[in-house]
Amino acid sequence: MKQPSELSYFDAGSLIGVLTDQPLDRMLDYKAPKGGVFLGAFVEVPLGPRKVIGVVWGSGKGGYDLAKTRTVSRVLDLSPMRSEMRQFLARVADYTLSPLNAMLRLATRAPGLADPPSMRKVYALGEAALKRETAARTRVLDVLRAHNGLRFTKKELADLASVTGSVVDGLVKLGALLELETPRDTTYPKLDPMMAGLQLSDSQKSGSEALRISVATQKYATTLLKGVTGSGKTEVYLEAVAECLKQGRQALVLLPEIALTVAFLDRVEKRFGARPAEWHSGVTMTERRRCWRMVGEGGAQLVVGARSALYLPFQNLGLIVVDEEHDTSYKQEEGVFYSARDMAVLRASLNNASVVLASATPALETWANAASGKYARVDLEGRFGVAELPDMKAIDLRAEAMEPQSWISPTLVHEVQTRLNKGEQSLLFINRRGYAPVTVCRACGYQVGCDDCDARMVEHRFHGQLICHQCGKTQPLPTACPNCDVEGRMAAVGPGVERLEEEATRRFPDARIAVLSSDMALTARALKERIHTIANGDADIIIGTQMVAKGHNFPLLTCVGVIDADLGLQGGDLRAAEHSFQLIRQVAGRSGRAQKRGVAYIQTHQPDHPVIQAILEGEEEAFWQAEADQRRMAGVPPYGRLAGIVLSGPDLKVVFDVASYLSRNAQGLHNIGAEVFGPAPAPIARVRGRHRVRLLVKAEKTIHIQPALKAWRNSVKLPRDVRMQIDIDPQSFY
Repeated sequence: MKQPSELSYFDAGSLIGVLTDQPLDRMLDYKAPKGGVFLGAFVEVPLGPRKVIGVVWGSGKGGYDLAKTRTVSRVLDLSPMRSEMRQFLARVADYTLSPLNAMLRLATRAPGLADPPSMRKVYALGEAALKRETAARTRVLDVLRAHNGLRFTKKELADLASVTGSVVDGLVKLGALLELETPRDTTYPKLDPMMAGLQLSDSQKSGSEALRISVATQKYATTLLKGVTGSGKTEVYLEAVAECLKQGRQALVLLPEIALTVAFLDRVEKRFGARPAEWHSGVTMTERRRCWRMVGEGGAQLVVGARSALYLPFQNLGLIVVDEEHDTSYKQEEGVFYSARDMAVLRASLNNASVVLASATPALETWANAASGKYARVDLEGRFGVAELPDMKAIDLRAEAMEPQSWISPTLVHEVQTRLNKGEQSLLFINRRGYAPVTVCRACGYQVGCDDCDARMVEHRFHGQLICHQCGKTQPLPTACPNCDVEGRMAAVGPGVERLEEEATRRFPDARIAVLSSDMALTARALKERIHTIANGDADIIIGTQMVAKGHNFPLLTCVGVIDADLGLQGGDLRAAEHSFQLIRQVAGRSGRAQKRGVAYIQTHQPDHPVIQAILEGEEEAFWQAEADQRRMAGVPPYGRLAGIVLSGPDLKVVFDVASYLSRNAQGLHNIGAEVFGPAPAPIARVRGRHRVRLLVKAEKTIHIQPALKAWRNSVKLPRDVRMQIDIDPQSFY
């Protein structure tokens, strides 16, 4: 175990407080082991009949018969948790009103941390050529070739290739695979920040210099990097990463979508000569453990990952980049409710690190912080190279002669056909998965809903199922109505991405059509290959959900059609206009990213809606200012504070009774000037058989509401089957 000199030390037998990852609301007292222990050390301690992982958090409390105190079983061979990391976890816990042990679970989400260092057998490509190839053997070799020399354990390799371990053993005997003994966790290849990057435009040079200077100061600063889609933001912030690496500090780049990771890693390898560490749900458990340990030991200079990478044990963090910082996937809405964008700013402030928030359509919170001077702002003007921004045009659906059961307007059909004739690509975008959002009986009007949720079942014709998008429950497509038993009258209502493909196939019979949706059961690497083939021209028409809006580059794409621009404008979400603006602008930005200028068509029944007009006119700053003015007048984020409280349970009356009691007994919140709204049924009033009731707390921005919320929460003893979730700064109100 490394022993940083600045850490406090507890002699053997000293009473210490240990935070475990178990669901307990307090530190546990133990005696320091023989040889003593450092503050922040990872330890294994006895808890009942089990042994669990914990961190030495400070001195023990005592106040009881110390003879009963048990001793730490052993100190783990892991770098101690640094003081700024412990402070970060405590601050996030206080802000989100989460138990500290839940924060420790976030910070130790890697397998085998208690295991001692050991060797493992891994497999790499051998030199012998196979005399007889089989489909199974070919899959194994293809996996290794596709992963650029990465080595896997037998189980990982067999699972990735969908073969048994005996196939791997057979390839070793034939010399087609090498079996190697390596340390279980090894440092990552060195990245070279001195390698030359791409030739930058004047705007990019100016932006990268501003970010480089910010990183070079080694002081906390947050910068909004705003540039239109295709302006080259990635290359600009990679120069900030280079500066960070030159200083010998670590960098973290957060991405909102696993699908973007593989292509981004290729760009990093081209820029720095080696691939960085990865941290997301798509990597193997072995790689997760390696990444966690190497980050803690300084053996990983750069990590590319999902929001949870924010809780890795960096030793010398100098830069955090939050790419597509406006993306809603940065908000975690289970377990610990937190915004990775906001917590990135907090973590950087504790590490004297820089933050870059990159987006073409920033969140209003970020825009407001830049407008007030709290954040710096760097703008990239225009697209990189010869590419130009697409023209934006509205298609007024009220004036279109739409055929029954069709969603692609005649005007858009004509424009797509024009691109087909020119050998160019078109993208049809609809933000609905599946085939149809509702299945209804034409005989009695019954709409098929989930038995466990207050939600309609969504037809997925690709899978031949109805799926609940709340709980994931599936059932076969019904031939008879579940309500009236009439056969042959079940009908799909409304379009999803699958139904749009069906219509496109009918309208453009000679076109090659590709669908991109999160429902596709593809690994990140397989999805990268699919996107690569599309970008190379292996599709004429792309049909996709919002995943196509996130950073993909299709050089041949010159026409984008937004099928239902009104979809996101409905509902009472205070961020509805903002999210619709961001999504449509991002989708439109896929068009015309190479030599040929593109166009984006927005199908709408509300062409005069302020959001649609702002998109068409390109008045982004005016849109943000108007949104800011409305939010300021309403006293809501970013100019006020909100906390959402959801109570849930199997008995609706019990849940409402608890919520009503809380509403009537909110004097502590009223005393600090906060308002309490509700209770009311949540928009999705039942999920997985549990009824859901909402309360909303609103306060002025200057008020620190967490202490009052905590006291309010603790003022009621919840019935056994009732759960309470508190979401500070809620992003959704479902």
